Amino acid sequence: MEKKQHSPSILMLPWLAHGHISPFLELAKMLSERNFHIYLCSTPINLEPIRETLPKKFLSSIQLIEIHLPSSPQLPPHYHTTKGLPPHLMSTLKTAFDTSKPAFSNILKSLKPQLVIYDFLQPWVPIAAREENINAVVFVTCGAATVSFLIHCANSPGKEYPFHAFHFPESECDKITLFMHDISNGLKNKDRFTECIERSSNIVLIKTSKEMEAKYVEYLAVLLGKEIVTVGPLVQEPVNKDDVAIMEWLSKKDPSSVVFVSFGSEYFLSKQEIEEIAHGLELSQVSFIWVVRFHGGDKISVDEALPEGFLKRIGEKGIVVEGWAPQAKILAHSSIGGFVSHCGWSSTLEGVMYGVPIIAMPMHLDQPLNARLVGEIGGALEVKRQNERLKREEIASVIKEVVVQEQGVDLRRKAKEVSERMRRKGDEEMDVVVEELMQLTGESR
Repeated sequence: MEKKQHSPSILMLPWLAHGHISPFLELAKMLSERNFHIYLCSTPINLEPIRETLPKKFLSSIQLIEIHLPSSPQLPPHYHTTKGLPPHLMSTLKTAFDTSKPAFSNILKSLKPQLVIYDFLQPWVPIAAREENINAVVFVTCGAATVSFLIHCANSPGKEYPFHAFHFPESECDKITLFMHDISNGLKNKDRFTECIERSSNIVLIKTSKEMEAKYVEYLAVLLGKEIVTVGPLVQEPVNKDDVAIMEWLSKKDPSSVVFVSFGSEYFLSKQEIEEIAHGLELSQVSFIWVVRFHGGDKISVDEALPEGFLKRIGEKGIVVEGWAPQAKILAHSSIGGFVSHCGWSSTLEGVMYGVPIIAMPMHLDQPLNARLVGEIGGALEVKRQNERLKREEIASVIKEVVVQEQGVDLRRKAKEVSERMRRKGDEEMDVVVEELMQLTGESR
C-alpha cells in the first residue's frame, strides 16, 4: 500500500489492550484526515477486528502493521492481547512485549516513519526510535486528573492532592496506586511510565479536553516538566451495523427514559454484581439496555448468569445483550436518559460527549477517579457501596434519581453544556496537535 505523496508518516504502537488501541485508532483517523499517513502497529489478534471494520475512506491512509511477539506454550498468539487474557498472565504479556523490541526495530528500518507515537508501558519504544534517528512522543490514553493523581501519590505518599474532588484517605490512595507498583520483567509500572515520559520528545499527548480538565492538565505539566498537548476526547462516531432490533426497540421509548448499562470490554462482573445490578434495574422500573460480557474461558449463558425468572419478569421493559452493542449509537439516541457505567475513561468521555448523565459504578484502576471527576462537573451520580459491595436498593435509587426525578433534568443539562463546549473546542485542539507533530516530523527528516 503506497502512502500519499508529501504526507508525513507516523508509526503508532499502543499497549495491547482495546482501551488503548481504540484511542490510538481514533487519533490515527483524525490525523489521516489532516494529511498524515499512519502505520498502526499491533499483534495480529488485535488488528483482526480493525481490519474487518475500518471504513474504506481510511484504507489508503491508515496501514495496519503486524508485530509478532515470541510465542510460548504459556502465551500462544491468541493471548497476545489483554482481551480474554487470564489475569495471572498479564506480567507474562508485558515481558513478551518487551522482548519484541528487535522486531519493532526491524519495522522501523523497513517503513522509515518520520515520527513514532507510543504508549506509557513500553519504555523501549523511544529507545528503538532514537537508534533510527526518529523522534518519539508518548500518548497517554487516560485522563489528566488520573495521571496527575497517580504521580502525586506515587512521588508524595501521604501529601494531600491539591484538588477537592480527590481528597482520598491515604489508604485509598495506596489502593489506587497499587497498579503503579506492579512488576513485570523487573520493572514497576511506575518506572515504565516515568521512563516513557522522560524519553518522549518535548511534548506529551493526552486523551482529554481542557474544557473538562484544564486545571489537571496544568498541574500535570508542572509534575512532568513537559508541555501537555490535549488531543480531545476521540469519541467514535456512531456507525451503522447489525443493530436494527435494538434501535427499533429504543425508538419506541419516550425521550430520556432508558438507561444504557455497560461495563466496558475488559471488566467482567462477578455473579454477585450481576445479581445486584439485575435486581436494581428491576426495582427501578426504568427501561434499560444491558450489555453483559463473560470471560472467554467461562462457559455460561445469559440465562444462567441472571437471577431466575429475571428475563421473563422484565418482558419488554428491558433488553439484555451478550457481548456487544453499538454503544456510541445508543448513547446518541434521544431515548437514553442515563448511562450505568464502570467509568473507564473512553466510556466516561462518550457519556459526556453525548450529553448523557452517568450512573457511576467504578470498579478498579482509574475508574473511581473518573467517576469523581464527572461528578465534580455535575454530569454523574455515583452508586455508593456498602462494605465495598453494590446493593440493589442503592442502584435502583440512583437510577430513578437520574432518569425519573427532577435532579436528572439538571444532570442532563450540565452534561449537554460540557458536551457542546468540548465539541466546539475539538477542531482547535486538533489543530494544535497537528502543528506540534508537523514540527517533530520536520525535525526527524
